[in-house]
Amino acid sequence: MIVRIMGEGQVQIAPEDLDVLNALDGRLEAAIESGDEGAFRSCLHDLLDKIRHVGRPLPDDSLESSELILPPADASMDEVREMLGDEGLIPG
Repeated sequence: MIVRIMGEGQVQIAPEDLDVLNALDGRLEAAIESGDEGAFRSCLHDLLDKIRHVGRPLPDDSLESSELILPPADASMDEVREMLGDEGLIPG
């Protein structure tokens, strides 16, 4: 799966990493639903950090289309809420 973090570039995520990412995404959704800004910020950073850790960066000139586009680390709760689909940021 090709993922773009807005403002950072693209990474390729292996299928075996999706379960962990989905769990982090679920925590992020719960933080947004509860309106807890501190938990939201922590969960967003945890999710993006994990993607950076497990993802294999693609070259800047790569022409791969992104299957997912994720918000930057400084995104607001409202911005992320608008990006959420029926299955969160990361479909499972």
